[in-house]
Amino acid sequence: MSEVAPEAPDRDSAVAAHRGDPPAEQRRMARSAAVVDRSHRGVIAVPGEDRLSWLHLLLTQHVSELPADTGTEALILDLQGRVQHHMVVAHADDVVYLDTEPGELPELLDYLTKMVFWSKVQPRDATAEFAVLSVVGPDTAAVLTAAGVPVPEQPHGVLALPGGGVVHRMPWPGVDAADLLVPRADQPAWWARLTAAGAHEAGTMAFEALRVEAGRPRLGVDTDERTIPHEVGWIGAAVHLTKGCYRGQETVARVANLGRPPRRLVLLHLDAGDEHLPGPGAPVTLGGRPVGRVGTVVQHHELGPVALALVKRSVPVDADLVAGTEEYAAPARIDPDSVPEEEAAPPPGRAAQSGLRH
Repeated sequence: MSEVAPEAPDRDSAVAAHRGDPPAEQRRMARSAAVVDRSHRGVIAVPGEDRLSWLHLLLTQHVSELPADTGTEALILDLQGRVQHHMVVAHADDVVYLDTEPGELPELLDYLTKMVFWSKVQPRDATAEFAVLSVVGPDTAAVLTAAGVPVPEQPHGVLALPGGGVVHRMPWPGVDAADLLVPRADQPAWWARLTAAGAHEAGTMAFEALRVEAGRPRLGVDTDERTIPHEVGWIGAAVHLTKGCYRGQETVARVANLGRPPRRLVLLHLDAGDEHLPGPGAPVTLGGRPVGRVGTVVQHHELGPVALALVKRSVPVDADLVAGTEEYAAPARIDPDSVPEEEAAPPPGRAAQSGLRH
C-alpha cells in the first residue's frame, strides 16, 4: 500500500485492504469481476408508509415517487449548501435502505430521527442486520446470475435477495458493479457463493483505485467542510436541480443559475514513489501558493500514482503543480480528460442579468 502522511486516517481499516496482490486484484476487477468486503459501511433502514414523502423533504434527490425496486444517490446539506452526508439509496419491499460512509451513521441517524415529527416512518440503525459486499467488473451480471442472484437493470435497479437484503446495480466504480446488502450473519456464506460464481477476491485498495479512475468523490476524503455539490460532480447523480424543499437548496439553485462553483474535482497524475506520496487533505500548490487540496491517493495498475483533488477553477489545466509538502510532496499534473467541459452558454440567471444591464 502507498504510504501517506502519518496523520491521514484509514477509514477502511476494519476490512481487508487487499487479498495478497493489489495490482492483480485491480486488473481482475477491471477486466472480469471481483468481490470486495465493504461491510464497515453504515446501513439505515427506513420503513413506514410516509418513507418516500418524508425523505423527499430532507434529501437533495427527488425520491417522493421513487418506484419500488429502484435506487439512487442523495446528499444532506447544511443551511449554506455544503455537503454533510452522502448516501446510496435502495428502495425494495416497502423499505428504503441508506448506506453511508464508515463513522457517518450516528450523526446522520440522529438528524433523521429528530426530523420524524408526526411522519409515519421508523428510521433505525440496520448495520448489525446487513453488510455491504460489492461486485465490480464487466462480468458482474454473469457472476450474479451464476450465484443465483436476481440481476437488476442498470442503472440503479434494485431487487430483493432471497433470504433478506437487496442487490443494487451501480454505475460505478467500474463499467459495471452491484452492491449487495446481505444479512450480516450470512456474510461468509455470501462471500463463498460469489467467489464460487466467478468473482475474484479483492480488497478496498482495488475498489478505491477504480473509483478514483472514474472520478467519483468520497465524502470526507475528497470533500472538506466547504464542499458544495457542484464542485465534485454530484449534480444529477445525487442532486435533483428541479426539486426544492430541502436544506441548502438555495445555494444549489444560485450556483446553477448565476455562476460556476469556485473549485472543481480533477484527477492528478503524481510524479513520486510510494514513500513520497501525499495524503488526503494535503495542499495542492502552484508557484508556492495554495490552490487546492488532495483527496484520495492510489496506485493505479495502469495510470501509476494518481489522486483526486479539489482545485480552484482558475488553475490552468496544464499547470505544473505540487501536491503535498516536505517529504510527502510530489510534482503533479491535471489529467485534462478529468476536467468537466464548461458550458458554452452562460448560466440562465447570469444571461438574464446581462440582458437587464444592457
